[in-house]
Amino acid sequence: MIGELGHFALALGCVLAVIQAVVPLYGAQRRDVLLMRAAPALAFGQLIALAGAAGALVWASVVSDFSVANVAENSHSLKPLLYRITGTWGNHEGSILLWALILAVCGAAVGAFGGNLPTALRARVIGVLGFTSCGFLLFALLESNPFLRVWPPPVDGQGMNPLLQDPGLAFHPPILYSGYVGFAVPFAFAVAALIEGRIDAAWGRWVRPWALTAWCFLTCGIALGSWWAYYEVGWGGYWFWDPVENASLMPWLTGTALVHSAIVVEKREALKVWTVLLAIGTFAFSLSGTFMVRSGILNSVHSFANDPARGVFILGLLALVIGSSLVLFALRARHLASGGVFAPISREGALVLNNILLCSICAVVVTGTMYPLFAELVLGAKLSVGAPFFNATVLPLVIPLVAAMSIGPVLSWKRANLGAALMRLWYAALVALCVGLFAAWGWGALPALAFAGSAWLIIGALAELIERTRLLRVPFAEFLDRVAGLRRAAFGTALAHAGLGVTIAGIAGMSLASNAVVALQPGQSTHLAGYDWTLISLTDAPGPNYQSRVATISLSRDHLPIAILAPERHFFPLQNQTVSDVAIRTNGFRDLYAVLGEERDGAAVLRLHYNPLAPWIWLGALIMAGGGALSLSDRRLRLGAPAARKAPAGAAAAQ
Repeated sequence: MIGELGHFALALGCVLAVIQAVVPLYGAQRRDVLLMRAAPALAFGQLIALAGAAGALVWASVVSDFSVANVAENSHSLKPLLYRITGTWGNHEGSILLWALILAVCGAAVGAFGGNLPTALRARVIGVLGFTSCGFLLFALLESNPFLRVWPPPVDGQGMNPLLQDPGLAFHPPILYSGYVGFAVPFAFAVAALIEGRIDAAWGRWVRPWALTAWCFLTCGIALGSWWAYYEVGWGGYWFWDPVENASLMPWLTGTALVHSAIVVEKREALKVWTVLLAIGTFAFSLSGTFMVRSGILNSVHSFANDPARGVFILGLLALVIGSSLVLFALRARHLASGGVFAPISREGALVLNNILLCSICAVVVTGTMYPLFAELVLGAKLSVGAPFFNATVLPLVIPLVAAMSIGPVLSWKRANLGAALMRLWYAALVALCVGLFAAWGWGALPALAFAGSAWLIIGALAELIERTRLLRVPFAEFLDRVAGLRRAAFGTALAHAGLGVTIAGIAGMSLASNAVVALQPGQSTHLAGYDWTLISLTDAPGPNYQSRVATISLSRDHLPIAILAPERHFFPLQNQTVSDVAIRTNGFRDLYAVLGEERDGAAVLRLHYNPLAPWIWLGALIMAGGGALSLSDRRLRLGAPAARKAPAGAAAAQ
């Protein structure tokens, strides 16, 4: 019965999405105030319906209702409760339902927090979101229904992929999807602006918080996925240029450009056409990532499905949503009047350079990801594009991007003096030079360049705040007044830039990692990175739905005990699959990392790593997202542009 109720709720959500797509857009076209004001209620209704559908699927999994095919294929009675719940979105059908639910949350959020928007604009934005929801809900109902029944029901389910039975990956999809789907809101604002034929500074201020919110979620989602790959898969690294990893990186790059481009629209009413195109392109990359993962054209540890029919449906949806928006862009973009002008050497000019470099990096990633697919399709040639290509092509673009990130915030708006701006950063340049020379002396040119760039970003972010507060140049009381009067967005920007510097330092540290693969019997030792690694014992231990083999490793340095590591191998009898459970000991500046492999003639094969500064990679990502969240807490950014005063005869609705 619960499955039928969930199916009904899903169908009801689809009907409400169709109404949400038609009624507000029709009302805005006819200037009908009542129809336009119905948009928030329709968005709330769709959200309630889809929340009911998602709740029904979760309940079916919790109670192990194996008559529901999705539960039978992806759950098991012995699976821990946490993974019964989170496993509902760890499969294809459940992930599509999660995507549609988050999209409904976005529409309801615009309805709830968009009271300062003109009525017509809010109606059009919610209408476009409803139109997008229609496609995904039809896809769920026709091709990926999570409530299909199986009869007779199996006694126990098949269980989920053992790699997904992990807390990190359990919460990775909702956070990542919130970033992916969150960019649907700037996309809807862009389409609504094209329909109206008007973009101004207020539009830029309205779009920026939505884009920044999606960017924060996407940053956290990518970081969480990278962390999961580091500690769960057992490869000892954080990023492998996997095609599906690239699929999440592409919208992050263009989304970062969008956040910065919207600032120029707000400040100078310039880059309007470019910002609209970025909003469309970022959401297009989000949808493209969905297509690549679920069509089966990419083989990856992340992939859910290998179903061409589903891929064709998503490809059609992608063509409809993005194709129609690009056609609208081609027809209406010329009507968007250009705004203010600015000199190349200005803060606006630095933001433009930021956009060019970010989009160039994105183009490189797109080329490296998609070219092997087209080469195989057109030429019949099997090619592999891996880390060497991406590292060699992305690095020359990252260097000027990092250089400009500290210079841009200290430049004046409209026209600036580059020499004066560089003088404000002299101590940042000095620190970066010293760090680079020290690193070059011990580690070589590339790590030195990375560490210097990291110091440049971190000290440069502080330099911007020092310049604004005039630290040590005014009395302390005045300095405190300046700090109190500084907008939170300024602190957020500095924090985000510094966070990237921390991540770059972590990546540079990982380039200096040491590793070894050794076969040890209990009582034997090996030496790596100044530490003695001694295998104490090999034991068996039971798990909730797996059997575990545990290696106990003692670490010491100069005969002083440091830590005990216990890497494990989990064997899942149901799937006949073995996965690694990595042991990591960290102090925040380095990771001691051990993976247990196969046993040979009574000896355990161990993969050991010494990873300096590895935690900084994910710490920096959290700092970046924290900077974005701090900017969002700025009242000026959170509230956006004020709504126009209402005209006496209700004419405000026509604005």
